[in-house]
Amino acid sequence: MRTAVISHPHCRKHKMIADHPECPARLDAISDRLLASGLDIAVTQKQAPSATRDHIALVHDHALIDRVLTQLPEQGLTELDGDTWLCPESFKAIERAVGAGILAVDEILAGNLDAAFCSVRPPGHHANQHTSAGFCVFNNVAIAAAYAKQQGIERIAILDIDVHHGNGTQDIFKSDPAVLFCSLFQYPFYPNTAIENTDSVLNSPLAIASDGKDLRALYEQQWLPRLKSFSPQLVLISAGFDAHLEDEMGSLKFVEADYQWFTEQVTQFVKDSGALGIISYLEGGYDLSSLGRSAVTHIKALVNG
Repeated sequence: MRTAVISHPHCRKHKMIADHPECPARLDAISDRLLASGLDIAVTQKQAPSATRDHIALVHDHALIDRVLTQLPEQGLTELDGDTWLCPESFKAIERAVGAGILAVDEILAGNLDAAFCSVRPPGHHANQHTSAGFCVFNNVAIAAAYAKQQGIERIAILDIDVHHGNGTQDIFKSDPAVLFCSLFQYPFYPNTAIENTDSVLNSPLAIASDGKDLRALYEQQWLPRLKSFSPQLVLISAGFDAHLEDEMGSLKFVEADYQWFTEQVTQFVKDSGALGIISYLEGGYDLSSLGRSAVTHIKALVNG
């Protein structure tokens, strides 16, 4: 698949408290591993543009946007919630994190790409219409989906493989027939949202120590049949890699081979169904070594798809 990695140096400018796991080094771990693998020559490298306020307002209240903008400090840090802070240059990262998905949609709809991995931060899937939470300021993947709808895409699937439930994305789209949201996650675990399934939402909770066999079972038995019946024109992935065995943020036992298998299944589904392409967004993943290895395995599977 014609694949791009979309990022921007400004995504490293967003900083939180010392020793916070959601740190700029996460992007370095991915880019360093991509270079060491030699895969960098097989992908197109693109710089994320700045998103506009109108892009962000596709899914977020103006009150939340105003709150974020007014809380940007002149120096030091300000707290958005108990897990999320802003520094003076945070918005430079935020607008590029959102903008990566806008560019990815444009490039896929123009026929220039089949897949894109948005290597950006801060992540987004815990942010809902009204609230920033859980390291997330605005919901990058939800904005990309809403933008794709604005461009005429009628059916979009969002597949969330983070160890934490994508509660913000669910809140935004749970009543939207144009979006199918599928989320696997450790349960019970943060953010402790009630498990609900609707015509637009398919939740797949996993017990502690669930591994690749469990991933395969839920994809084949739950997600794939739903994807086939929904027939999305575009597939988005909330690619959290914190379900990895080596990541202490959670207690699932995925390894690189599991992320490879999952990505191969999704790329095969896209080919078989005639969907336009795949846009993958970095969410979690906090053990730097396993994050770099897993993300590059994911990107390689997109390239080879």
